[in-house]
Amino acid sequence: MMLLFSTKIMAQQGQVTVEQSKKIDKLLEYKKDLKTIELFKIQIYSGSRSVAENTRSKFNSSYSDIPSTIEYDTPNYKIWVGNFRSRLEADRALLKVKKEFPAAFIFVPKRERS
Repeated sequence: MMLLFSTKIMAQQGQVTVEQSKKIDKLLEYKKDLKTIELFKIQIYSGSRSVAENTRSKFNSSYSDIPSTIEYDTPNYKIWVGNFRSRLEADRALLKVKKEFPAAFIFVPKRERS
């Protein structure tokens, strides 16, 4: 005796439409440009973490229009400020910053290889 069963499987099909803001494309282009252009930064501090945090806080309260980051480079924490597109722009900012942070200097950060 032989039994055969037959079933019909119904699958659902759908279509997904992704809508994204045009600003996302602009942001991706900007990010790509940042990796290809040479930017200048100013280092205002290198040393211990606690002093670095205090220095960054002091900088941010005086220069809220210039972005700052804390970078860790063994064994020191460094405060880097700005993303200047030209040396002239960095020099102008350095003149202001040196009044409060006399050890500040301009440099070009090394690019990460991708």
